[in-house]
Amino acid sequence: MEARQLTPVPDVVEVTDRTTFMTLEPEWNALVGATADEPFYRHDFLRVWMDNFASESRPRVLTLRDEQGHLTGALPLMEGRTSMYGVPVRQVSAAANAHSCRFDLLAREPEAAASAFFSHLRQDTGWDVLLLTDVPEGGTGWKLYEAARSAGLPVGTWESLQSPYIPLPGSWEAYQGTLQSKFKANCRRRRRKLEEKGRVTVERVEGGLELEAKLEEGFALEASGWKGRRGTAMAQDGRTRGFYSELAREAGYAGRLALYYLRLDGRAVAFQYGLEYGGRYFLLKPGYDESLSDCSPGQLLMEEVLRECIARGLREFDFLGPDMVWKRDWTEKVRRHTWLYIFNDTTLGRALCAAKFRWAPAAREVVAKWKR
Repeated sequence: MEARQLTPVPDVVEVTDRTTFMTLEPEWNALVGATADEPFYRHDFLRVWMDNFASESRPRVLTLRDEQGHLTGALPLMEGRTSMYGVPVRQVSAAANAHSCRFDLLAREPEAAASAFFSHLRQDTGWDVLLLTDVPEGGTGWKLYEAARSAGLPVGTWESLQSPYIPLPGSWEAYQGTLQSKFKANCRRRRRKLEEKGRVTVERVEGGLELEAKLEEGFALEASGWKGRRGTAMAQDGRTRGFYSELAREAGYAGRLALYYLRLDGRAVAFQYGLEYGGRYFLLKPGYDESLSDCSPGQLLMEEVLRECIARGLREFDFLGPDMVWKRDWTEKVRRHTWLYIFNDTTLGRALCAAKFRWAPAAREVVAKWKR
């Protein structure tokens, strides 16, 4: 086991090799189940993420145990180098990216874990900035941020996402009562228009022997639209494709995968890549055939998925990702996510914080005024 122990905080151990990280899976997932029980925090999700997006990076997974040796806190970090305003920077960051949806510190006792992890990191002079990305409002990661701020370290925040979500009622009729009449009428009109073109059906895929072929169908549909033109579709990058393919296999085996297809005469015209977990549906990736945009196949599939989620007794539909107009047709509720920056208490750290949160915003404001 490759691990680093810094003596003033004896309960915190850093795991820095993949083999040791793999052995943590049972107790890691038990910790997730007892705290922030979402799929993005589970060991299997993080392992798939590391294998595809950070295979060459060095993990720095902070773990905290109680006197009986039980895992009570975990913070999966990665070590790397980047630059800020042209300056080389040693960065310790969340084991996460945009495909992780959200990130947080796991802890049975949030304040105690945050204090221990902060004390551990503060002893280390080998980093300039610690970055926790997309921490949800009320997340335990904020406790670490507050510990750093209270200790006088330079810190800053940047709101990254407002992700819409829908608390699901007990019946479809009750949910429909929350929607705008005009929007419901538009959905009915678009459905009739699509049905005039052929037979409309909905398919749910949870795994099985045809999973790879079904995934390819969804990948192709997503890449056919604006995501393909921007180069952000799942299939256009080897790492991204590998991540979603492996995640689908893992989720299918565990009974958490939910791929939905809206079909027109058997051809997929809308697609959702989702996970069903803990009474919630998480929409990771949607796609639709833009040649049928006048029929809004993506929204018609949304209607079908929501209807089924309610029928299955789920309590929430989580859109994930950024706030978008089409999502707001279905809900007004959002979850805020924030990037938390903690800079080391050094001359460089304080200069980087000032540049990020004072000098750069001031310069942008001057430029904006000059352009007006």
